[in-house]
Amino acid sequence: MSATLSPPAVLAWRDYDPAACELPGMFLGELALPGPLEGESERLWHLGARRVRLPGTVDLTGGADALRAAGTVAALSLVRDLTARAVLVEWDLRTDPADGEGWRALSHLQPPRRIEGPAGADEALSAWRRGHYLCKCLWRKGPGFVQIRDRRWGELRRFTADEPEYERAIEQLAYGAPAERVPRAVLDDFRGEQLVLDVGPLAWWLPYRISRWLQESMTI
Repeated sequence: MSATLSPPAVLAWRDYDPAACELPGMFLGELALPGPLEGESERLWHLGARRVRLPGTVDLTGGADALRAAGTVAALSLVRDLTARAVLVEWDLRTDPADGEGWRALSHLQPPRRIEGPAGADEALSAWRRGHYLCKCLWRKGPGFVQIRDRRWGELRRFTADEPEYERAIEQLAYGAPAERVPRAVLDDFRGEQLVLDVGPLAWWLPYRISRWLQESMTI
């Protein structure tokens, strides 16, 4: 069972371009997200959403209780899943002022409109926008193994596991899970590779899954 709560609603349009979105019939309105969260990005896509605006600010500052953490993870999950579909996501991010480089763990996601908190936030946002591209940090499921390909730090890092407990842990973490419920050794491996984000009592899976390569696989 997911540990997250769906955001209450989003605004959505049928096109990416702001000028095109002003045309009649392009605004889909305020769309409720009744859940389950795992299916919301697909539902939005099939409704025609190509630009989505999240309410509020995704807040990663410390001290999140379970309910607040669930809301934060839900919003991040939606950003991740829509990024995987190349949907333009408009969202705002707040990070801990002491965590100046923390944004890099999220840099495979659609860049936010604004970052609050750390010194040099404007420079961080510019770097995020310049360096963003699809398939920057992804995972795939092969026959009997899972593999993560990660370029958030510049070079390509691969993590491949054929032990079934890793795949089960990814399924647990995909939409947030209490950290104590995930096998410790597996979670420690994922944390060591910066593949999970700790939000209050929850651990959340950062990479997005792809169903087909956007480029030749050898170039990713």
